[in-house]
Amino acid sequence: MRVLASLFILCIGFGVVAQSNDDDDNSKNGPKITFSESVHDFGDIKQGDRVSHTFTYENTGNEPLIISSVKTTCGCTATNWSREPLAPGESSEITVNFNSRGKVGKQNKTVRVMSNAVNSTASVRITTNVLTETIPGVKADTSSKKDDDDDDDEDDDDEDDD
Repeated sequence: MRVLASLFILCIGFGVVAQSNDDDDNSKNGPKITFSESVHDFGDIKQGDRVSHTFTYENTGNEPLIISSVKTTCGCTATNWSREPLAPGESSEITVNFNSRGKVGKQNKTVRVMSNAVNSTASVRITTNVLTETIPGVKADTSSKKDDDDDDDEDDDDEDDD
């Protein structure tokens, strides 16, 4: 009987400890950075285009937020942000600029934001599809389309024979 009582008390004890650890994660004191969106898609752009997007973030913590650095994944992406402390409840912005010069196809760029927040590293992402420009006077390759048309003609002939 004592063994069962001891096991029961032990199980309850583990439950209380596990629950209190979950509460600690949600109620940490300090600044917390929260972005209104984490990904922006520019859609299709032409090679050589420069595009930018402004991400808005808020200090949802209870102490001033200070961003120490913002790092991008390549030299084609640049950022601009405020170096001033952000009071709890206030919002600010990070502008991300992307230069598609020399890029082709799907692009996925991550911007990492380091700060004094309890979630010390946050990230946002931009995506786009960079299209190459067609050269004026040069016809696009339509050989595969022509083959499809020829196949359709043969199908039409087969239908006439029925």
